[in-house]
Amino acid sequence: MSLNYLIDQEIRNTIYSHPDIMYKDFERCTFKNCDFTQCDFTGVAFTDCIFISCNFNEAKINYVSLRDASFTDCNFSSVNFSMVDSLLFGVEFKDCILDYAKFYTLKIKGTIFSNCSLTAVDFMSTDLTGVIFDNCNLHKAVFVDAVANKADFTTSYNFSIDPERNELKKAMFSQAGLKGLLEKYDIIVK
Repeated sequence: MSLNYLIDQEIRNTIYSHPDIMYKDFERCTFKNCDFTQCDFTGVAFTDCIFISCNFNEAKINYVSLRDASFTDCNFSSVNFSMVDSLLFGVEFKDCILDYAKFYTLKIKGTIFSNCSLTAVDFMSTDLTGVIFDNCNLHKAVFVDAVANKADFTTSYNFSIDPERNELKKAMFSQAGLKGLLEKYDIIVK
């Protein structure tokens, strides 16, 4: 097996430095308590990988390929996803911090965000079709020119979405979430 292709590995408590993972493919690997903050993700592919309690805070993840990657209890604060390889892009986030992350212009159809902090996340021009925001804090998240058709916001909170500047056909909201759709009108909802 090539050192540039790892399959079915479990990697724990590793701090990756700048060139450690460049041009590597990981398939069905599990990463636990790993630090990726100083990595260069050029030419890196993660396929069917699981990340648990990993740190990506401010990591430069340009050109990384994320195919069916699952993240639990990971920190993605200030990470810019907009330059990832969008071909076969597939991720799921559970109990993650994604504050100040950017998904600008990315197609993230069907992505699940569960119990995540998404404070001030940039969803401008993002395709959010069928995305599930399950119990997520969307405080100051930016939704402009986003396509959120069939997206589920029913259990999420602190969002402000202008229905006139975003596509929301068949998007789901709770009654409590109506306030976030009417905020620009300065209407009081009780």
